[in-house]
Amino acid sequence: NATAVESQVQLSESALARVHMIIRVPAGAAPRIDAEPLERLIADAVRTWNDRLRDALIAERGEIEGRAVADRYSNAFSAAYEEDSDASAAIKDIRQLDEVLADPDRIALRLAPGEGATIHLRLSRSAAPIPLSQALPVLENMGFLILSERPYRITAPGEREIWLQDFQMQRRDGAPVDPEALSQRFTGTFSAVWSSRAENDGFNRLVVVTNMDWRQASVLRAYCRFILQTSATFSQSYMEQVLASNAAIAAVLWRLFAAQFDLALEPAARRTEVARTQRELERLLNAVKSLDEDRILRRFAGAIQATLRTNYFQSDASGATKQCIAFKLDPRSIPELPQPRPAYEIFVYSPRVEGVHLRMGKVARGGLRWSDRREDFRTEVLGLMKAQNVKNTLIVPVGAKGGFVPKRLPANASREDVQREGVECYRTFIRGLLDVTDNIVGGRIVPPHAVVRRDGDDPYLVVAADKGTATFSDIANQIAAEYDFWLGDAFASGGSAGYDHKKMGITARGGWECVRRHFREMGIDTQSQDFTAVGVGDMAGDVFGNGMLCSPHIRLLAAFNHQHIFIDPNPDAAASFAERQRLFNLPRSTWEDYNRKLISSGGGIYARTEKSIRLSREAQAMLGVKRDAFTPPELIRAVLCMPVDLLWNGGIGTYVKAMDETHLDIGDRANDALRVNGAELRCKVVGEGGNLG
Repeated sequence: NATAVESQVQLSESALARVHMIIRVPAGAAPRIDAEPLERLIADAVRTWNDRLRDALIAERGEIEGRAVADRYSNAFSAAYEEDSDASAAIKDIRQLDEVLADPDRIALRLAPGEGATIHLRLSRSAAPIPLSQALPVLENMGFLILSERPYRITAPGEREIWLQDFQMQRRDGAPVDPEALSQRFTGTFSAVWSSRAENDGFNRLVVVTNMDWRQASVLRAYCRFILQTSATFSQSYMEQVLASNAAIAAVLWRLFAAQFDLALEPAARRTEVARTQRELERLLNAVKSLDEDRILRRFAGAIQATLRTNYFQSDASGATKQCIAFKLDPRSIPELPQPRPAYEIFVYSPRVEGVHLRMGKVARGGLRWSDRREDFRTEVLGLMKAQNVKNTLIVPVGAKGGFVPKRLPANASREDVQREGVECYRTFIRGLLDVTDNIVGGRIVPPHAVVRRDGDDPYLVVAADKGTATFSDIANQIAAEYDFWLGDAFASGGSAGYDHKKMGITARGGWECVRRHFREMGIDTQSQDFTAVGVGDMAGDVFGNGMLCSPHIRLLAAFNHQHIFIDPNPDAAASFAERQRLFNLPRSTWEDYNRKLISSGGGIYARTEKSIRLSREAQAMLGVKRDAFTPPELIRAVLCMPVDLLWNGGIGTYVKAMDETHLDIGDRANDALRVNGAELRCKVVGEGGNLG
């Protein structure tokens, strides 16, 4: 109620200034003043933000250390930061800043409570703030809406520049969040995604809606990837949504997996816990109202219950967790799997590579290939295993096959960089296979370390070379030596201590003898007379490459693989043979590497990603068509049906079916758009050296 305020400032040579204030109030209305609270209010009003920070640091760390830290961060914070953050928040931020100063590559982060249902992510990073385009997808996949972001530049004298970002967030479903309870799981997940140890997808939401950490969520992600490879009709995004919406069931699925394989449980306790968890899971599943959700959740439950071994609980020599998750499964106990169902299956998952190994029995042989079919590599490998099973009847009882897909091949990289990444993915895949395979030491079976076995002894595993891995056998044998695996250099045939499948070309040469027989019956000697051919595959492949070098008189008119379509309407037999030989000798090649100067007039090499392909008159005449524009699938079908002497299948896929068969009957959905009926073929001879047919 003051009527006037007078003030006077007195300055002297002292470091202090004096402010004298006179406050005038109405006569007779002067309030009773309590001096001590007023003095405290005045003292607080004249103290700076740095003064408050110094006092808080001294209270937390003691006089000496508190003052040292306060001096180090004096004037380091911007006015915007001081306006938005009090001393207690700054103390916690300083802990993060110290972590980043100690390790420039570190991202320090923590969760702090906000107003209502909101929370704050405080993220500290050296040099530059994390771009929103990179941070937001990670946070949104964890189930958060980002309401605001405020960046602060912090520059401590003599130290590097650090950026602190404050993200205000709330759960997408509006549910409240306990920052203290979630903090460790959240920060672990964000760091794992940022360092590429975990994938950035909707499975990370399970960390928020359940008590699972990022590695436990990765187990369900790995099962999802397996399910997707088994002709599942549901997308990954839908399965992510279903698990997040049924968080209680997702948590029980993890508990079932842990009960089956956690070494901390004794056998009797394990059986009890597994039975109890299965009953709880069945009760929860029975309460699910949506049929689609029920099918998805039961697919996860079935895959987990069919798992015989896993390397999830293993650690490497340094004590770190394994780079990949490997499951050994009993496919014959999973009714949804397509036929034929192998006796054993090992599925390997990591953010960098995925792969599968299928065996029809305990003693089974077959190679591993570098697959390009990320969406359905299991279908490819299953078809290869079927063919291998037939071929192996003369060698070992049954067949096997494996394949892996690198998921992070560098874009626009050199062949050497791609090969380097492929080798590292191959190493991860091989280690995943050996992690769950028994060994033989001194004539006795030795189970793998830290693995609960739900099946019997199973020490036989070999990994011969195949497409893309012709030079990898020594790598596999080196890894086998690290594991002291009992087969030694017999683990991977084709290395320096074995034979090279691609160089020997056994499959192609056997198939070519059949081709020669058919042509001989028509009065044509393939080794001395020119003849025309079209093919499935490329020169990097064992079967296609060797097959197209079995005779110098092959005039290859057209071919296709998963990337390109090759057209050469009037090739010179000798020149094209020499060029195919050059491609075959390269470490890894595609039709794109073919010397275009050697292609005859009207020919070309076309990417299968093109929207439309324009054909020359020469190409139209060769194909026997009267159109000049084709989509890639249409052009491939025209190649399969063109008039030609030989159709040589040295690739992977089923491209020809009977008229009374449907595409669904074939079980090769990747090639449904390319497949033709046998009655449409206009070739004289079909040579089948590849797989699936």
